[in-house]
Amino acid sequence: MIFNSTKAKQIYLIFLTSLLLTSCGRSKKVDVSNIDLSVTIERFDHDLDAMRSKPILAQATFMEKKYGVFYQDYIERVMQAGTVRDTAYFKALRDVFASQAYTDLKHEVDSIYPNMDKQNEELTEAFKYIKYYYPKMKLPKVYAYFSGFQAQTSLGDGYFGIGLDMFLGADSKFYPALTETLPRYITRRFTPDNITPRVVEGLAREDMFPPNPADKSLLSKMVYNGKILYFMDRILPDVPDSTKIGYTAKQVKWCDDFKGNIWGYFLEENLLYETDYDKIQKFIGEAPFTPGLGEKNEAAPKLALWTGWQIVRQYMDKNPKITLQQLMADNDAQKILNESKYRPK
Repeated sequence: MIFNSTKAKQIYLIFLTSLLLTSCGRSKKVDVSNIDLSVTIERFDHDLDAMRSKPILAQATFMEKKYGVFYQDYIERVMQAGTVRDTAYFKALRDVFASQAYTDLKHEVDSIYPNMDKQNEELTEAFKYIKYYYPKMKLPKVYAYFSGFQAQTSLGDGYFGIGLDMFLGADSKFYPALTETLPRYITRRFTPDNITPRVVEGLAREDMFPPNPADKSLLSKMVYNGKILYFMDRILPDVPDSTKIGYTAKQVKWCDDFKGNIWGYFLEENLLYETDYDKIQKFIGEAPFTPGLGEKNEAAPKLALWTGWQIVRQYMDKNPKITLQQLMADNDAQKILNESKYRPK
């Protein structure tokens, strides 16, 4: 589901990489204890469900006031039930509430998320780190909802939505029926511990540091994604690299074992400055593996993103005076590559 609106951008995010390379510069935590900030994820899903037992018009009025544009986006774009300016959409809501599918999903979500205390704590910590580095950043309100198995997260005007139905656990009974659009290599990452990383990644990619559409070369995409993942290093210092990037432990090890071969392949095939989408897509897009590399389909996917991460990490290690803010504002991919002196063996 894509929000065709400047107010709401739907994000379907799952990304990649390594657990092994760390340095003092990356792992060193800053002190955020004095930052006065607290995150509470509002349970939109619970307030919506209250329409089953409360007068629906009164509850709708309450929700419009509480959730603002998110309520409108949900009714009109997620449910596609009509416009909030016409109460005819109440019928669509009643039909949803009466369905067995809704009852089953609600039961599953509530059993996994009776509360969101853990996620509130994790997001509070992550948002404090964001505020430390970007004190003027206006952080969004965070809402939990059902996406209809369409998106993990959604970003809109002043809000960040979390689709709880996309974080039910790798073995959720709901996901096998969705394998045509959501294969196992993707749904294995639909776990509660992915919520905070996906929120941070979504804010970084869609709000704070959106990509430049003019940057079409593989190198520019490498470095851009490497910067996003390095940003996550700083904001989520206790989160494993494997969770940030979405690799299995085996894929992490493969990348580390063959990092020299990966880099050599990009150079030998003259791919760094390639702009043909069809030629570079297999190195940046979602896939179970990267075709043409490794044996028995064991090569990790998104090798350009993983490599970009290592380039940015090495660049920052070699330039300790460069701040995170300076890094994220620097769009010179060639300079970052040159000064990283990235030459893996």
